[in-house]
Amino acid sequence: MKRTLAQIQKVVPARNIQAMASVEVAIDQMVALYERGLATIEERFRAFAAGTLQPGEGHVCYPYLCAEVASNQSARTGLSFGKVSAPGLYGTTITAPKVFRRYLREQLELLIRNYGANIYVGESDVLIPLTFAIERAVAQLSPAQRALVPQYFDLPDLSATHDDIADGQLVPQGAPTRPLALFSAERIDWSLHRLRHYTATDPAHFQDFVLFTNYQRYVDEFVVYGLDQVAQGRYRQFVEPGNRITEKGKPAPPPPLAKLPQMPAYHLVGDQGEGITLVNIGVGPSNAKTITDHIAVLRSHVWLMIGHCGGLRGSQRMGDYVLAHAYLRDDKVLDRALPVEIPLPTIAEVQLALSKAVGEVTGREGADLKERLRTGTVVTTDDRNWELRYHDLAIRFNQSRAIGIDMESATIAANGYRFRVPYGTLLCVSDRPLHGEIKLAGMADAFYEESVSQHLRIGIRALELLRAEARAGTLHSRKLRSFAEPAFR
Repeated sequence: MKRTLAQIQKVVPARNIQAMASVEVAIDQMVALYERGLATIEERFRAFAAGTLQPGEGHVCYPYLCAEVASNQSARTGLSFGKVSAPGLYGTTITAPKVFRRYLREQLELLIRNYGANIYVGESDVLIPLTFAIERAVAQLSPAQRALVPQYFDLPDLSATHDDIADGQLVPQGAPTRPLALFSAERIDWSLHRLRHYTATDPAHFQDFVLFTNYQRYVDEFVVYGLDQVAQGRYRQFVEPGNRITEKGKPAPPPPLAKLPQMPAYHLVGDQGEGITLVNIGVGPSNAKTITDHIAVLRSHVWLMIGHCGGLRGSQRMGDYVLAHAYLRDDKVLDRALPVEIPLPTIAEVQLALSKAVGEVTGREGADLKERLRTGTVVTTDDRNWELRYHDLAIRFNQSRAIGIDMESATIAANGYRFRVPYGTLLCVSDRPLHGEIKLAGMADAFYEESVSQHLRIGIRALELLRAEARAGTLHSRKLRSFAEPAFR
């Protein structure tokens, strides 16, 4: 039964709730509220810097989005999102609605199409922190002024910046509203600012199809490929760290950054966000967790790890490919959030795309392809010198039937599972330490020259195949949904 506006206003954590005539009107209203709020904070900050602001002068809150579903009898759909488990009110705070406009439009249109949902927008009770509204704001102040900031402005509340929804913390029975999305505005803002810091690119440049790598040579190849694609008009822009943008027919961008960030990102920008982002996450599970914690808020279509691994089987050769169909999680960084006994299912569409891409790019098929591509368990360890503990690990490797070892893949897969982002791993054997082939400088250089370009082309081709799956709505797997899932993807 449809509620009146007054009834909704009484139960949602927001003020000035209004019914929206359409999805576009709803998004425009959220943009207006958000940008008006940022302008107010900027005005107050200028007054504070000038010494004319009085304490307690007004607070600014995030927009609030609410969807009312009167019935849980939805249209039949094979999608893993755009669904609710029960009728009721679903709400979330919203930040950066311009950045998420395409995503918000898709999600709201699905709720209207599937349930005839009514959409409402208002002002939430959650304050926009100064540091999320004005980048580097506090850095512009004197030490004496910085000490006074908490008396005049709202600052981030870490107690409200968490992953409880994504991690399956169930909403209490009888709660007046249920979560509409996996992440709150504060959690998203926190990650948007961290992405700028770690990757030196604006979050708006990130594309929906993401490659992760752990070697700079993949980046070098991707830069050459990306610039060529833009020159041929196949993509709109190529964006490098420092927001260096290359466009066909436009002046060359400024020189590259003198010092790269910790995890530089490169974006081959396509229409509707359908391009490719490559992030060099470096080595180790901590980096892999950090970057995927933050990219998760952008709601990517897929994450693929392409990098190097140690081959664990005597039949493997340098340059062979390893397609992970299971993971042995010895990385430890996500054990609290996602216990190791929780299985990580493979995503069929991703596995098929990677396998097909290997065949297309290498020109191999059938038994010939199987000689070059092996499917099996990948071990992800937090110990770069695991070889020194071989006698401790040999039985574990044997029992798990592992075929490759690295330091990032299982972490990315675990966070993909955790945050409902389809994931996959295709590694290339760069050494075989158990069989006497250690990664020495001369051997590594020859290997890299032969393997990196082909491996990158395989990753890109797999994303092209997965782009078609995403357009058809068949990429996002229902096996990643929990029992009480938010409607938004």
